Formats: sequence, structure tokens, C-alpha cells
Amino acid sequence: MNSSLENRLALRQFYFLRAGAAFAWVVLVALLAAKSPLAAGVLLFIYPAWDALANIIDARRNGGLAVNPGQRLNAIVSTLTAICVTVAFVQKGNAGGLAVFGAWALLAGLFQLAVGIRRRKLGGQAFMIISGAQSALAGVIFIARSLGDTVPGVVELAPYAAFGGFYFLASALWLTFRKVPAVS
Repeated sequence: MNSSLENRLALRQFYFLRAGAAFAWVVLVALLAAKSPLAAGVLLFIYPAWDALANIIDARRNGGLAVNPGQRLNAIVSTLTAICVTVAFVQKGNAGGLAVFGAWALLAGLFQLAVGIRRRKLGGQAFMIISGAQSALAGVIFIARSLGDTVPGVVELAPYAAFGGFYFLASALWLTFRKVPAVS
């Protein structure tokens, strides 16, 4: 098997994993976040913590963190965000958590956009590029809403995660069903 096909298969598996994790988070938020402030805070921590781990996994599959500076930076930012979102949530409730989450969504979206553009030759990256742009825009909206009079709860982040899961699923399916040109 050639390395390009191996990379596509690994990326497809990774995208299915990311989609599954996003959808699982949405379900947990729907079931738990509105009922328990502790659950809401834990779920706010989990989302960027998982993103950090996922970036490390992806980078390791593609030569390591040293040769993937966008993923390395995203892993660092997501780790710091997991910590900061927890502190902000404890100190300021939903407003603090949402503001930090929004800043992270903005940065993570820009990183995802850059990685998608860099990987476009592998295929299935249009969805990642759109997702990155949408995440950056959502981050700006989350920050603005956190500063408003009526601060949304963690449950209102579920559509953001669901769209992210959809884009990962769409990319995985694209890589699954797209015909690969024969190598001569």
C-alpha cells in the first residue's frame, strides 16, 4: 500500500473518531448540562481537552508535533483553554466559560482552516476549511454573547459541536467513497 493511501485511510479513521466524539459530547450536554452546573463545567473542560488530545494523535500519525506546527500550537492552545475555561467558569459562571470557549473557538477555527488548506491535496478538506471558518465566526459570536445581558448556557454550545461533528463525518465519508486515481 502506498503512503498516500495509508495517509488517506488514517485520516478517514481519525475523522470518524472526531465526529463520534463531537456527537457524544452533544448528547452528554443535552442530557447533563442544564441539570447540573458541575456537569456543565466538566463538559466545558472536556471539549477543548479532547481537541488537544486529538491534535496530538493526528500529529503523531503525520510525522509528529515537530513537523506539524499548526497542530502543535493547536494542542497547546486547547490544553491551556481547557484549564482557563474551567477557571473562568468557576469564577464567572457561564459568562466566563463562554468567553474563554469563544476565544478558543476563534483560534482553533483559524488553526483548523490553516491545516485544511495545507492538506487539501489529500482530499476531503473542503469540509475542514468550511468548519474552520465557521468555528472562527462562532468564536466571535460566543464572545459577544458572553458580554451581553443574557448569557447563554453550555447547552447552547451543542449546535457548534454538532456542526463540527458533521464536518468531520462529511470529510470521513468523502475520503471513504471518493475514488482514488490509480498509481502507475
